[in-house]
Amino acid sequence: MKNRILLGLAMGCCAAVALADVNVGVTLSATGPAASLGIPEKNSFALLPASIAGQKINYILLDDASDTTTAVKNARKLIGEHKVDVIVGSTTTPNSLAMIDVAAEAETPMISMASSARIVEPMDAKRRWVFKNAQSDTHMATAIIEHMNNAGIKRIAFVGFADAYGDGWWSEIGKLAEARRIQVVANERFNRTDTTVTGQVLKVMAARPDAVMIAGAGTPAALPQKTLREKGYKGPIYQTHGVANADFLRVGGKDVEGTLLPAGPVLVAAQLPADNPVKKVAVDYVTRYEAAHGKGSATTFGAHTWDAGILLGATLPQALKKAQPGTKEFRAALRDALEGVRETVGAHGVYNMSAQDHVGLDQRSRVMVRIENGAWKLER
Repeated sequence: MKNRILLGLAMGCCAAVALADVNVGVTLSATGPAASLGIPEKNSFALLPASIAGQKINYILLDDASDTTTAVKNARKLIGEHKVDVIVGSTTTPNSLAMIDVAAEAETPMISMASSARIVEPMDAKRRWVFKNAQSDTHMATAIIEHMNNAGIKRIAFVGFADAYGDGWWSEIGKLAEARRIQVVANERFNRTDTTVTGQVLKVMAARPDAVMIAGAGTPAALPQKTLREKGYKGPIYQTHGVANADFLRVGGKDVEGTLLPAGPVLVAAQLPADNPVKKVAVDYVTRYEAAHGKGSATTFGAHTWDAGILLGATLPQALKKAQPGTKEFRAALRDALEGVRETVGAHGVYNMSAQDHVGLDQRSRVMVRIENGAWKLER
């Protein structure tokens, strides 16, 4: 009788453990200057599966209002109060950089959706817990400089955010331009919340560049471009993949016509060649998002959420075989599984991560795009 009772208790405990949920903590910039990026990211979580490998997934979403301090508070809350197994976010580079210490201290894997390579490089004891699924500025800057080189551009001016996003892009563009013998004739900065950049634009125009590179993200990146056009600048303007959403087109209007930028292939999913390895996944995401939010509403930023779901779908089953959600061992197993991702196809590219590469994207993750008639057009 005693043995039966003990067996019953043991079976009850095992059943309770088996029902433990996976808690995914999310902090996004759904308000503030980066809202045009964070809102589609937030919306896309409703498209992710409610369970993976038979295990229920709880997505706990918080808004960091595009603020680094709030992003850190959110990360601590998700870990301390909600006991999350993984953090997804944040939307921006400054916020993601600020969250690294929190994730590392708690030994909780983090999947950033921001672009700076500095989020995962150089690899160290803290960054071993941090991954990201957005194309790095290093990767995208190469595409821009190659395009400039092919277009015969010799002199460029740089206008970037006065924060870690702008700093990362300046570092990459500066190095690559020098290597390709392109002279950088101006380096101007502006804040995400600025309402005028006239002074910076006048300095840029006085330098007489062949082209202007704007390193901004979301709708704030339209301000220097609109000012350049208003002041009579007629040369080519390049932007980063941080502007790949409909709000940038809406705010920029006619002033962003002809803009060139690198982007994830999902931005022009329907225009991709049939043999493109990500086309099927990219089209699937766009179709699902637009069914919920309307034609033309899908963005590359929402697709980062989709790819975070794909990465979790590929790795959670492995972690579940080794430990139970809610434990240190499970978080470590999930970290190891993320680092071991191989040939996992997302809407942005094919992921192959390693101990030294916590992004895992290659040239299949980028295309050059031109804004034409208020829409995105793949540069052939």
